[in-house]
Amino acid sequence: MSARETILNAVRAGLDNRKVDAEAVRREADALLQDLDAVRPELPAGALVDAFIARVTSPKVAATAERIKDVNELPAAVRRYLDLHKLPPSVALQPAAVLKNLSWHGLETRGEVAADDIVGVGIARWGIAETGSLVFHSNPETPILANFLPLYHIVMVHESAIVAFLDDYAAVVVGQRPPRNVNLITGASGTTDIEGSLVLGAHGPAHLHVVIVKDTPEL
Repeated sequence: MSARETILNAVRAGLDNRKVDAEAVRREADALLQDLDAVRPELPAGALVDAFIARVTSPKVAATAERIKDVNELPAAVRRYLDLHKLPPSVALQPAAVLKNLSWHGLETRGEVAADDIVGVGIARWGIAETGSLVFHSNPETPILANFLPLYHIVMVHESAIVAFLDDYAAVVVGQRPPRNVNLITGASGTTDIEGSLVLGAHGPAHLHVVIVKDTPEL
C-alpha cells in the first residue's frame, strides 16, 4: 500500500467514525448570535454612511469616495474624477439600464468593459461599513468580470444599500433567490507576495472610487 493510499484510508476511517449531533451544532450557532454586540467590532463614530466612508478611505482599503444627491449627478462625478487624475474623457459602462439612461454629455462611453479599458463604471448591490467592502451580485446588467478589468474602477452604491456589518448583509438577502456569483471587494486589488512590498493592481483595478448616491434604489 502506498503512502497516499494509507493517508486516504485514514481520512476515510475518520469520516466514517465521525458522529455529528445536529442539535448540538444548532445550539452552538444560536449561542453565537445571542450577543452580537459583544463580538462585533466597533464602527467609526458618526452616521452609518460616514462610517462606511471612513473605512473605504482608510489606509488599509486605500480607496476614495464622494457623495452625490441624485443618480443623475453621477456623470459629473465621474468627469471630476477623470479630470483630477488627468485621465481621458472615456469610460466603459456596465450594461445596466440605470447607467445607460444617464446623460454622459462630453464623455465617450462604451456599453461593456473590456480587458484594456482604463476606466470602468459599475454598480455595487450593497456596501458594508464594517470593512468598507462592496458587494456585487452577478446578473446580465452587472457582469462580474467588469469589476476586475479596468485600471480605474468607479463604483456607484446607494446610501440606503449600506449596512453596518457583514452579517447584516446576510440577513437582508436571506430568503432571496441567490445570484450565480457574489463578490465582496474591499479596496483596490493589491498583493504583498513580492518581497513584502504592497503592489496595487496586481490582479484587478489599481484604483477604486466609490460614489454614494443618496436616493433610494429599488431593492
